[in-house]
Amino acid sequence: MSIKLGVIMDPIEAVHFAKDTSLALLLAAKARGFELYYMQMRDLSCIQGQVFGHAQRLNVFNDPAHYFETAAPQTLNLTELDVILMRVDPPVEHMYTYTTQLLDLVEKQGVLVVNKPSSLRDVNEKLFVNWFPECAPPTLFSANTEEIIAFIQNAQHAILKPLHGMGGASIFKVDAGDVNTHVIIETLTQYGQRLCCIQRFIPEIALGDKRILMIDGEPIPYALARIPKPTDFRGNLAAGASNEGRELTARDREICRIVGPVLKEKGLLFVGIDVIGDYLTEINVTSPTCIRELDKWYDLNIADQIIEKIIEKLR
Repeated sequence: MSIKLGVIMDPIEAVHFAKDTSLALLLAAKARGFELYYMQMRDLSCIQGQVFGHAQRLNVFNDPAHYFETAAPQTLNLTELDVILMRVDPPVEHMYTYTTQLLDLVEKQGVLVVNKPSSLRDVNEKLFVNWFPECAPPTLFSANTEEIIAFIQNAQHAILKPLHGMGGASIFKVDAGDVNTHVIIETLTQYGQRLCCIQRFIPEIALGDKRILMIDGEPIPYALARIPKPTDFRGNLAAGASNEGRELTARDREICRIVGPVLKEKGLLFVGIDVIGDYLTEINVTSPTCIRELDKWYDLNIADQIIEKIIEKLR
């Protein structure tokens, strides 16, 4: 009897075939004989404690011209599934939070949800570095203009970013005395109403922002270094960074040893941590990426390793 896997994701017709990690996971699941169902967050409903999805049977193909087919929607009690992948990109806003609360019910009724829905709510991808201060650069989370300016003056060069963003969006590098500082702070904090993240600028970003993939608390032994363009400071592929594979350094492995057990304890089966130089800067739990790129560099099949771990947990 095949394993039934549901995926909740952004519109599948909009994914980038060559880069999309969710598609890689679905292709690996198909190769293992899984039965696949596709949903978006808007397709869920709940009646008397039972969560339903207007789900579509899904077939996927390793063909950029024709990589998926869906059948007509059917109403499916999500307890009929064995595992659900929650693969919706940030921001983590109201609809995302409501979805994880519905998935709490499904999890309680015996379905494996990857990643654990309560942890998706609890682990903000920027804030969570506070749990590992020995790994992180000097970092401030604040909505207070005076605090932020004092931090920038002390650091001399700082990175400011929103807590809910992804792909390098709305990230600023600010130097002490920059005349744009106040307007950047006002924009990110919405005039003091929202926390933002301020980190000391790490010059080693020029060598790459390393994405390290963790499966059930254990790292893939290679990182994907995302190297900013000469005219930019952001190590994000979405912002035009190039990439190259790197073996993990001793410091990378030390960070993984510290962070890994906590990720496993929280039911975060698939996570991407970001390391610049010797510092942990982010912990990505919602929809980690870079499987395809690392597979290409090292002839791996990381998605299959994740699916194997899911099978292990279902036994």
